[in-house]
Amino acid sequence: MYIELYSNLKHILTHEMIVSFLYKHLDRFRDSKEDIKKCLDYVFSKEESEGGFILCALEDDNLLGVVVMIETGMIGYIPENFLVYIAVDAENRGRGIGSKLIKQAIDKANGDVALHVEFDNPAKKLYEHLGFKSKYAEMRFKK
Repeated sequence: MYIELYSNLKHILTHEMIVSFLYKHLDRFRDSKEDIKKCLDYVFSKEESEGGFILCALEDDNLLGVVVMIETGMIGYIPENFLVYIAVDAENRGRGIGSKLIKQAIDKANGDVALHVEFDNPAKKLYEHLGFKSKYAEMRFKK
């Protein structure tokens, strides 16, 4: 297994493949394909206040996992980076792929990293093991 930046894998993977992979393997925590695509558009935006990166785990050119990190343009009160998506192929979970993806994403990111996680998400233990701390519960008002 190897982990590579998505931008270096465009000869193997397309945006639609990444969107479909995330949609399928995020399971009950998934967003719509349209929202996942918006996130990828943000990552590859040329706007000064937007950007980020995508890391992909592959084995024999088969996609095993994806992490999507966006740059917030903030510092201090809001971390500089936000880990939006992390997904591992259901048949390959338990091999440490998610952990490796997250560690490499943290190493690549400039500055602090935040993520949202549901209280009942089994991955919460992994995030805590990797050093993430719960700062507060997020509340949202939806219009």
